[in-house]
Amino acid sequence: MRSEEQLREIFNLLLDRYGPRHWWPAETPFEVCVGAILTQNTNWGNVEKAIANLKRERLLSPEALRELPAERLAEVIRPAGFFNVKGARLKEFVGFLFARYGGSLERMLGGEWQELREELLGVRGIGRETADSILLYAGGKPTFVVDAYTRRLFSALGLVDPRADYEAVRALFMENLPPDVPLFNEYHALIVEHCKEHCRKTPRCGGCRLHLRCSAQSLTRI
Repeated sequence: MRSEEQLREIFNLLLDRYGPRHWWPAETPFEVCVGAILTQNTNWGNVEKAIANLKRERLLSPEALRELPAERLAEVIRPAGFFNVKGARLKEFVGFLFARYGGSLERMLGGEWQELREELLGVRGIGRETADSILLYAGGKPTFVVDAYTRRLFSALGLVDPRADYEAVRALFMENLPPDVPLFNEYHALIVEHCKEHCRKTPRCGGCRLHLRCSAQSLTRI
């Protein structure tokens, strides 16, 4: 079976099991960008608390974050963990947004997305997963987001090498699926949901609809 057919079949199985995920949960594109930075090395529940703090203080805008002292920002986003580092990363992103695009997220997201991806990767604190999350979920650009869940699941399914780097895993989806934003959005969200349920560091394989395809001998770990 070709990779494209396998990816489609896996997607359909996951969609049938979990239904549409309606991800990313945010009210504005800028909130997506902030969430993508804050979610590094923490769970989404903690990010939600930090974003709620920013909303309550009316700080969830490029202008407000630019003017906010770094110490105060770190305090507000404390629930997200690594708050000093993440505060600095938010400042770096907002600084880039103003220096390059006059503070306009619409302008930033309105150009060629491949070029913007390279620009984002040049911003300190923004790696490939964060850049692709911003592009896909805030900008509606057809780039696939790869995370630890993606690598774990698709290496177990034998579609990528467990040692494959980010770009190699991303290429599996970019080269074998059409550049379809809703598909990329839903697929990534379904991978996250499935791995939270089953494909953990210590797998919970009972009820997994992908177990017959799994090359990790998961049935022995039910």
